[in-house]
Amino acid sequence: MLRFISLVLGAFLLLAPAAMAQDSTETIALAPDMMMGDPDAPVVVIEYASYTCPHCARFHEEVFPQMKADYIDTGKVLFVHREVFFDRYGLWAAMLARCGDGTRYFGMNDVLYGTQRDWLGSGEPQEVVNNLRNIGLVAGMEDDQIAACLEDRAMAQSLVAAYQTHSEADGIDATPTFIIDGEKYPNMAWQDMRAIIEEKLAAKEG
Repeated sequence: MLRFISLVLGAFLLLAPAAMAQDSTETIALAPDMMMGDPDAPVVVIEYASYTCPHCARFHEEVFPQMKADYIDTGKVLFVHREVFFDRYGLWAAMLARCGDGTRYFGMNDVLYGTQRDWLGSGEPQEVVNNLRNIGLVAGMEDDQIAACLEDRAMAQSLVAAYQTHSEADGIDATPTFIIDGEKYPNMAWQDMRAIIEEKLAAKEG
């Protein structure tokens, strides 16, 4: 375990600054959007969120399950989750969530948001890495796989490039922020979001 933590922290002492301050002459492929729902759904909801943002965690605990049941699972909404990075811990969490073929992503989202306070702990880097490692192990990953994902410099740069590109294009300055069919909205209660989605659906049907 100590070797695992040392490897990850050692890699990120070099990786985090490099990922956050990319060479403008270097072309970096953007990390793909992570989507849930019917690609042909009439309404698209994009959420900009950080794994270390308490308001984002509250949205995923209280609002997202209702939106999923009423609109995503019924084919009315395509949901897109875009990671925002305020700190290295959010980046680490995103790299863990995307580890492997992506099939665990939204399940990992549920865990990362639902246990946010637990895995962030005291905010000590070694503690955070170990907590993320344990989340990965419970999800069925092996130590070597987790370490490889957390040390993946190309993935880190790709994630940061996507964050910078998308957030600049959409004028994102707070989380969570939602782009619903091209219009930007701040964090809101479920009844307000539901009203907006219903309005968008009615406009498509009309």
